[in-house]
Amino acid sequence: MKHGKKYSESAKLIETGKLYDVNEAVELVVKTATAKFDETVEIHVRLGVDSRHADQQVRGAVVLPNGTGKKVRTLVIAKGDKADAALAAGSDYVGAEEMIAKIQNENWLDFDVVIATPDMMGLVGRLGKVLGPRGLMPTPKAGTVTPDVAKAVTEAKAGKIEYRLDKTNIIHCPIGKVSFGAEKVQENFDALMGAIIKAKPAATKGQYVKSCVLATTMGPGVKINVAKFGN
Repeated sequence: MKHGKKYSESAKLIETGKLYDVNEAVELVVKTATAKFDETVEIHVRLGVDSRHADQQVRGAVVLPNGTGKKVRTLVIAKGDKADAALAAGSDYVGAEEMIAKIQNENWLDFDVVIATPDMMGLVGRLGKVLGPRGLMPTPKAGTVTPDVAKAVTEAKAGKIEYRLDKTNIIHCPIGKVSFGAEKVQENFDALMGAIIKAKPAATKGQYVKSCVLATTMGPGVKINVAKFGN
């Protein structure tokens, strides 16, 4: 794959094969972002677990102290008082059967997070094939199936992100924008890594955090020394 001049110049600042401390890596990632837009900083963590086994799943959610820098659009599936509470908390969309129908009939997906009250999950379950593959299905583990929809809306807007393993046992997550600066990006990194380490399954054998790479949308990846994560 041929990279552009800016990418190649940025890549020269990163030593091939070197494993950087987190603070160095964050500073390098911010420094090597050269796109004309405000690039997203992403983390890619490979774990020493097997996601095919139920007792080795790693999934949860964490509120990033500095948010993600992205406007989050929420859809709340609820009725009555709960629907009123969601509207009062600033949810972009609130409804019940009519929202389910809109998604089913119009393939409407203009939202980033779906939150539902437990009593509505029978209805929401019908959307499994649409929401599931896009990672939008509400779950109790992520705090998106909850009677306290107002709190869930507030947290989602504040920068709550869900982390989960993909089929290759890697977690991919955005942890902010380049414009945040190194300090704020590192605070977000620490919050997410802390949550991932806390979520270590009891069935894990051997090294838990195998590798960790930080990168911006258009920039080169920077490898982090994972020995510090207490494997």
